Amino acid sequence: MGKTKQQTVISRTDFFYYVFRNILLAGLPLLVISALVLSHLSFHSSARVSSLDNLSISVPSSCTLSSSVDEAHNASIINGTYEEGIGKTTLTTFCNDRNGYSVYAIGDSLNSEGNNKLVSSLDSSRDINTGLLTSGDTSQWAMKLTLKANDDSPTSPTIESTYNNTYGLIPSAWTKVATISAGTTDMKKGSSFTTTYSTYISPTQPADTYIGQVKYLLTHPSSAPVSGVYIMQNVAEWEDEIPNSGDSVQAIDIRDNKTYWVTRLADGHIWMTQNLDFDITVNARLSSETTDLNVYNVAGYYDGYSKVGDTIYWESMSNATAIDFTGTGPITGWQNSNTEPYSASKTDNAGTGHNSLGNWYNFTAAIASNNSNFTALKADTLSDISNNPQNSICPKGWRLPTISNQAVDVVGSTDEFARINYLYNDNSTTSGLKLMEVPLYFLENGYVRGNNSGSLQNSGSYAYYHSSTIKDASNSYALWFYNGGVKVRDNGLGRDRGMAIRCVAR
Repeated sequence: MGKTKQQTVISRTDFFYYVFRNILLAGLPLLVISALVLSHLSFHSSARVSSLDNLSISVPSSCTLSSSVDEAHNASIINGTYEEGIGKTTLTTFCNDRNGYSVYAIGDSLNSEGNNKLVSSLDSSRDINTGLLTSGDTSQWAMKLTLKANDDSPTSPTIESTYNNTYGLIPSAWTKVATISAGTTDMKKGSSFTTTYSTYISPTQPADTYIGQVKYLLTHPSSAPVSGVYIMQNVAEWEDEIPNSGDSVQAIDIRDNKTYWVTRLADGHIWMTQNLDFDITVNARLSSETTDLNVYNVAGYYDGYSKVGDTIYWESMSNATAIDFTGTGPITGWQNSNTEPYSASKTDNAGTGHNSLGNWYNFTAAIASNNSNFTALKADTLSDISNNPQNSICPKGWRLPTISNQAVDVVGSTDEFARINYLYNDNSTTSGLKLMEVPLYFLENGYVRGNNSGSLQNSGSYAYYHSSTIKDASNSYALWFYNGGVKVRDNGLGRDRGMAIRCVAR
């Protein structure tokens, strides 16, 4: 069993020249505090020493990057004018251990890493490059970081000289802009700095709207290289970093910048080891550049698909329904449907990392469709999984697990859930408890169904996970288990049920 690698990315925040958004947090290593308690010893001849009570308390290391917009990131500037102090965003960093952290930045205009231009809305020949001019015939823009005046705590980061209260170029590659070195003694409170932008607009710059974006990233510990940032959609670039069974990293889904634990398991595949938490919203437009969309015109069952060049789009989603709920429901609005994509998110979910419940998806949503009730999706595909839907709501480069009639003791078996049960749960059909342990972390997440008063069913006692394999017109195959049993290919479940998703790298 290889040694687990833990990716150290903690937080990632995007800033737009005109628009701003917060991204994500994640936790890291554990500090373990142990206490040993001894019983009172009697010297009576029949006395026995009692067992020892060993108390172990885990305090997760928490390193975060949060932010707030203090002044809008926009300006109307007459030609021939230099203006600074455009926008004001406060970045607040916090870390409760002594390993330090670093903050990096990169230009990300048009959501393209390294693009450090102010992009014209009309013509790319008008784009404004980064630079420090204050006059002349060339327009340019720059950025500046400043520690908050009232932040004199020992935890204040050191801002790199290029950006320390002075304007510097928008980076075209990940560039360190602030850091706290390992060994800093006082890490009890957060510290803050602000970011602003400057522009020079030349007399010849055409009237237009110009938009730029800068992305910020916090890595922990301070020595962690930014090259260790793993993107879900780029799995082929970093899969060799986790060569052994049990090796894990955290990777970012660039569709919404949420972070997931992923692990190479004993079957040789890389699996998500926490539940997918991607929200399907009304009229969203997903593309094959970021989502597992591979075909768009097979037998007509991918309703709402189109293709432009080599890019496939799923863009007809006006019937998509995303539902937030608390507790066990009622989950207002959920219908038992095979013809509309439904997803539900539990907003009071306290779990993080491996223990995050994620979202519940019906089968239509799971295969990234607006209608899974076409004729081609009604026949059993257990004996030939090549007929399974080839698209899914997983990130690009990932897919839904498959269930087949291939023997589970065969290396590379396409009966993937059963293969995992064989490898980690002794092929048991009587208990699924081991499936919830390291390194799988499956959860007893229950399922969502429109009847039963629209509630979350069997949460805390049963686990349900989608595959891409079809049983019949109303059911698909799924992994489901509980304390007293494990079911995979011999029981199809209603496709209208909302169930969890674990994606597998292609």
